[in-house]
Amino acid sequence: MSQMNLTGARALFMREVRRFLKVNMQTIVTPALTAMLYLVIFRYAMGDRHVPGMEVDYFTFLVPGLAMMAMMQNAFANTSSSMIMGKVMGMQIYLLMAPLSAFEVVAAFLLAAVVRAVVVAAAFLVVLLPFVDFSMPHPGIALVYGICASLMMGGMGLIGGMWARDFDQVAMVTNFVILPLTFLSGVFYSVQQLPPFWQAINNANPFFYLTDGFRYGFLGVGDTDPFASMGVVLVSVVVTCLACWQLWRSGWRMKE
Repeated sequence: MSQMNLTGARALFMREVRRFLKVNMQTIVTPALTAMLYLVIFRYAMGDRHVPGMEVDYFTFLVPGLAMMAMMQNAFANTSSSMIMGKVMGMQIYLLMAPLSAFEVVAAFLLAAVVRAVVVAAAFLVVLLPFVDFSMPHPGIALVYGICASLMMGGMGLIGGMWARDFDQVAMVTNFVILPLTFLSGVFYSVQQLPPFWQAINNANPFFYLTDGFRYGFLGVGDTDPFASMGVVLVSVVVTCLACWQLWRSGWRMKE
């Protein structure tokens, strides 16, 4: 078994981190401004209304879901944009030829996606935390679900970037797959408010378990048992990461 190239993997990871930090208006300032808009719209429009079936006001219920949505979308955007830019510029063929295993490449991309997701969530929450009362009874659960969401979405972005031939195809995946799944993951509502048919549809969405588990870590309440949902989440993460590893190892659509 060959020795791992930790130096090369670290260099790739740092390249990806520096790449998104250079566009800090997008990765830090924009989430903060978005949080302020949500504050104005939802905090003062909804007032003190409570979520049915939960002893929590609507805005407090909303904040963890919005933070998770921002994490998922940014983790996906980080890997998908990097992949498609490399393909359009003809640079990915050199990465395939680099002395890095598929595991090292995938790990570097996914860890960078996790860092971006955490930075975005931190910027988002720093703005909103003064306006909500979080006891945060289960910070470990919130951390695990946040990392799992970032890994899964980073992996989906990697696959989407490998599949796409141009920016339009990446945008198609974002607009017709990622956005609907994130918006329908319980970010803006409790599943208990839905009719039974739509509850069943919602329960088939893996993003729902990520959002609900993350919210449970902040509030101590949710629509599902976060420990039971962890099985679904871990299977989704493992399947996504294995798919990334196998597709990169085979050079799928990377040499076209």
